[in-house]
Amino acid sequence: MAEKASKTTATQPSGEPAEHPRLLLLDGHSLAYRAFFALPAENFSTSTGQTTNAIYGFASMLANTLRDEQPTHLAVAFDVSRKTWRSEEFPEYKATRSKTPDEFKGQVELIGEMLDAMSVRRFAVEGFEADDVIATLATRAEADGFQVSIVTGDRDSFQLVSDQVTVLYPTKGVSELTRFTPEKVQEKYGLSPQQYPDFAALRGDPSDNLPGIPGVGEKTAAKWINQFGSFDALVERADEVKGKAGQNFRDHLESVKLNRRLTEMVRDVELSCGPADLLRAPYDRQALTVVLDALEFRHQNFRERLLAADPGAVEEAVAPAAGVAVDGVALGAGELAPWLAEHDGVPLGVATVDAWALGSGSVSEIALATPAGPAAWFDPAELDAADERAFAAWIADPERPKVMHDAKGAMRVFAEHGWTIAGVRMDTALAAYLVKPGRRSFALDALSVEYLGRELAPAAADSGQLAFGADDQAEQDALMTQARAVVDLSEAFEGRLTEVGAAELLHDIELPTSELLARLERAGIAADRGWLESMEQQFAAAVQLAVREAHAAVGHEFNLGSPKQLQEVLFGELGLPKTKKTKTGYTTDADALAWLAGQTEHELPVIMLRHREQARLRSTVEGLIKTIAPDGRIHTTFNQTVAATGRLSSTDPNLQNIPVRTDEGRAIRRGFVVGEGYESLMTADYSQIELRVMAHLSEDEGLIQAFTSGEDLHTTVASQVFGVAKTEVDPEMRRKIKAMSYGLAYGLSAFGLSQQLTIAPDEARKLMDTFFERFGGVRDYLQRVVEEARATGYTQTMLGRRRYLPDLNSDNRQRREMAERMALNAPIQGTAADIVKIAMLRVDRALREARLTSRMLLQVHDEIVLEIAAGERERVEELVRREMSGAVELSAPLDVSVGAGSDWESAAH
Repeated sequence: MAEKASKTTATQPSGEPAEHPRLLLLDGHSLAYRAFFALPAENFSTSTGQTTNAIYGFASMLANTLRDEQPTHLAVAFDVSRKTWRSEEFPEYKATRSKTPDEFKGQVELIGEMLDAMSVRRFAVEGFEADDVIATLATRAEADGFQVSIVTGDRDSFQLVSDQVTVLYPTKGVSELTRFTPEKVQEKYGLSPQQYPDFAALRGDPSDNLPGIPGVGEKTAAKWINQFGSFDALVERADEVKGKAGQNFRDHLESVKLNRRLTEMVRDVELSCGPADLLRAPYDRQALTVVLDALEFRHQNFRERLLAADPGAVEEAVAPAAGVAVDGVALGAGELAPWLAEHDGVPLGVATVDAWALGSGSVSEIALATPAGPAAWFDPAELDAADERAFAAWIADPERPKVMHDAKGAMRVFAEHGWTIAGVRMDTALAAYLVKPGRRSFALDALSVEYLGRELAPAAADSGQLAFGADDQAEQDALMTQARAVVDLSEAFEGRLTEVGAAELLHDIELPTSELLARLERAGIAADRGWLESMEQQFAAAVQLAVREAHAAVGHEFNLGSPKQLQEVLFGELGLPKTKKTKTGYTTDADALAWLAGQTEHELPVIMLRHREQARLRSTVEGLIKTIAPDGRIHTTFNQTVAATGRLSSTDPNLQNIPVRTDEGRAIRRGFVVGEGYESLMTADYSQIELRVMAHLSEDEGLIQAFTSGEDLHTTVASQVFGVAKTEVDPEMRRKIKAMSYGLAYGLSAFGLSQQLTIAPDEARKLMDTFFERFGGVRDYLQRVVEEARATGYTQTMLGRRRYLPDLNSDNRQRREMAERMALNAPIQGTAADIVKIAMLRVDRALREARLTSRMLLQVHDEIVLEIAAGERERVEELVRREMSGAVELSAPLDVSVGAGSDWESAAH
């Protein structure tokens, strides 16, 4: 990385020049590996399949150490490979170490990218270990008057300890560090740091495959070194060592001498720079934000701890980036209307502090900003009648442009004041999503850092304050600065959207969908509380029954929710076949239990699966009951920026979580009912939309013909794949073809298909090969999608929605294969998502143009749910079928199914 430290002056936390420079050195590989085993890999991974536990643990440890040690200089050393001068002298050196876990691979490289963004110098020297680099830098720094701290998990580093050099040794993962000073080394081993390599040579080191002396442990080794003064003196007087231990020492003298040479750290490695060149420099916060977003580290506390260690943070806090000063004014009663008139015709950025998250649907503060700089702040509660009319007219005027961040959220809250928002020309959250759909944070402050290179101070609600101080100048300025950031981001995204071909997607689909979703969220759907409560009681009883059955099956009570106790029962007491080994034991997840149920005749795995399913259903229903609002309706929140494919999701509650094909799921859906003033609910969805999209994109004539024949698709395809008449296709054949057809649309591998169908991988592969022989167009399309994405770096839907997949060219097989599956999946799933959004917009527009009272309520998966007014059912059904089937033109025409009833389940079709 480029050096950035030459122009910076070392400072203490107070900002005063440091009296003594303090160098912090870290053993990158050692600490990353410890972090990998300290944090469960299954809990840390990105949507592309990259495991991130070592990166997270390393970064957390680094942030804490920077906070505690306050170094002025910093460097991290890494190993290059296992081939070093030590392995050349002793080929068995570290030979017994196990193979690096696949989940660890690639993480060191990503740690390097993070360190580069933090302006941290990193070293890796061919032929030497990180320890040698650290020893060289520490020795030079000590001679130059530095105080040195070394963070490493290698005890050989204790030989470097002195009055100026301290080793911080991890004693619990990487969260607890023990400080080794000369006194601590003496206390721990009874030796001076200078004597430690002598001691280590006698003791041996199993982790490095350095053999010890039979019968000689740490106490004996320390006694000998103290008795003879040094290793060399001990060797010279070897004949004086008495007893069997002495004879063993003489018998193994040559290997002990080799140990001593290998244990000594090299202190004169040739490096490109010295300690003085390692002065800490400000982070490249824009680059760091990009790295953290790519790693999908969303925890705000984690980010804050990492950013708090930025040596440039104090300077930036008092000297904001040039060009972001806001010429703002706090408007009182009677001043808003004239201000709006003065700035009429220009796009105004809008930022709000609202109390929605605090349980109130009111707007507390609003800020407006112009592209030229002037901004205004006001409290809606302080508006006079003229101001209120002027603002209501401006915010609802589609010809007066606004730019916002998360316009949907503002629409929902503003509606509580009776304000309608129209004329949104840009939503910076949606724009950021279209430009880079794989990122996980679309927060305004994160986008400001990445695209504008500036940080934003939080406004009141963002900082968790419950009281909004109308006369707090800093708070007002913060909100006006946010409004200005929205304007500037809008300008930045205009060009980027054009570059990625997403400008039409934003204006024609995403922005109108955002406005529609805001209305759906406000409308909600009526809920039958009594029915849901009875379902909750039913599932609770089923959970308790499963608990009793599990205890009876084992012969004693145990905690079904404790993985440790379940492991002891399954693999200890019952002796069932071992599942996949993890750090905490053998896995007992749902896949493992299903496997055990198939491998054994014991009833416990089956009972455990039923217990977990009933507990999950109970939790789902409990969540639904808690979200019933005072109006008797459930108001979910729709998310446009979560799924990288463009699909919508929902939260609070998650309505996509309700099973569709099980009896229990259908029973839960009966709790969603028609509301007062309406006659029925109507559901409408697309039949086999993903497969129709796949047929269209692949242009496979056989698959298109199977759709247009009017016969059952899976039966028709099965007859061709298995080479039998359609009348001879049995249910098992149809099931296999259905699973495989949908699997191809989701990027399913032969192994995944074998797991899903409970067949051998070879049989699954043969089934897929036979399918591709019959439908070569599908095979060629899927191959072409991956090849084109590997060349361009992204996939694209019919409407131009891109998904970027840089891991298609990764050296890491796991990441590359995950990206390949996403490349197969994204165009099909993304196109289906685009079609559903178009259909929603067409249906909504047609309902309003026909001046019907019926309205749309929900969109879940590929299904639209509407509330039908009395006497409008036939007109609405005709309208829905027309608008949905005409959303796009496919060679395998869209087919729409419609049903109606008094509740969501009875409205199914």
